[in-house]
Amino acid sequence: MINLNLRHLYYFWMIAREGSIARASESLELTPQTLSGQLATFEGALDGALFRRVNRSLQLTDFGQTVFTYADEMFQTAQALTDVLREPPENRPLNLSVGIAASIHKLIAYHLTAPALSLSREVRLTCRSGDTGALLKRLGQRELDIVLTDRQPDSGEAGHFRSHRLASSSISLFAAPELATILAADFPASLDRQPFLATTLDAPYVTALMNWFANQNIRVKVAAEVDDSALIKVFGRQGLGYFAAPTAIRDEVCRQYQVVHVASIHEVRDTLYGVTRARSGHNAAVAQLLKERPELNDKLEKTEVKSR
Repeated sequence: MINLNLRHLYYFWMIAREGSIARASESLELTPQTLSGQLATFEGALDGALFRRVNRSLQLTDFGQTVFTYADEMFQTAQALTDVLREPPENRPLNLSVGIAASIHKLIAYHLTAPALSLSREVRLTCRSGDTGALLKRLGQRELDIVLTDRQPDSGEAGHFRSHRLASSSISLFAAPELATILAADFPASLDRQPFLATTLDAPYVTALMNWFANQNIRVKVAAEVDDSALIKVFGRQGLGYFAAPTAIRDEVCRQYQVVHVASIHEVRDTLYGVTRARSGHNAAVAQLLKERPELNDKLEKTEVKSR
C-alpha cells in the first residue's frame, strides 16, 4: 500500500498549477533544487513519472493528469475550508439538511422551511423527500438535521427522537370552477358520488377525511389515486375531480392552480411536526425553524376564519 505523502502531493500540485519548478519554488519559498528533489522522491514513491519535458517546459503525463485531478479537488476543498475557518464563527455558513415527508403538501413544506432562511448569515439548504420512516432512519444516522412530517415517531422510536409541533390547519376541498359550483350548492351532500382525487400517501389527515365522509353518508367515488400532492392539484385544475389540501395554503392553491375553494372541514386537521435527534444540539438554522412563530399561527387562524 502506498504511503501518500501529502506535502509531496502539494508540491506536485503547485508545480502543475504554476507550469514550472522555478515559478512553483517562488510561491513555496523553496529553492528549485529542493523542490526538484522533492518531486523526484514523490515520483519514486508512486513508481511513475508525473511530468515530461517538452521544449524546456513541463507537461503532465497521463498518470500525472490523473494524480493532478484528485489533488486539485483535495486542495481546492482545503482552501475553501480555510476560507470558512478564517471567518468569525457568527459569519460562517450554516448547512441545513431537511427531510420532508412526501405526504406533506409542498407549499406547506416551503412555509415551514422558510424561517430558517431568514437568518442574517448564509444557510446552505438541502431538502430530501421520502417516506417518514426512511427519513427518520437517515436522521438517526446524522444524514439529516431535521425531518418535517405529519406524524410523530412511534413508541419504539420515541427515545431516539424529539418531536416538535410546528403547525396545524383544517382541511379544505378544492375543485375547478364548474365542478366547484356544483359541490357548493348543497354541501356536503353534494359530494356524494362526485369524482374525488385521492392521495395514496399514508397521511393521517386522509384517514380522518375518509371517516368524515362516512359520517356524512357521502359515497366517495375515487377518480384517481395519486402519490404526488402537486400532481393531484394539476388534475383538479383540469376538472377531473375535487381534492383536499390544508386550509392554511388555500389562497396559494387557488392562485397557483386556478381552482376554487369549496369548503373547509374543521373536524379534519393536518398537524405537522419537526423531528430532531433526542440527544444532540441544534445549529442556529434548525433552532430558527423550530422557534415558535406567532405570525404563522396568526396566518393560519385568519385563513381558517375567512374560509368559514
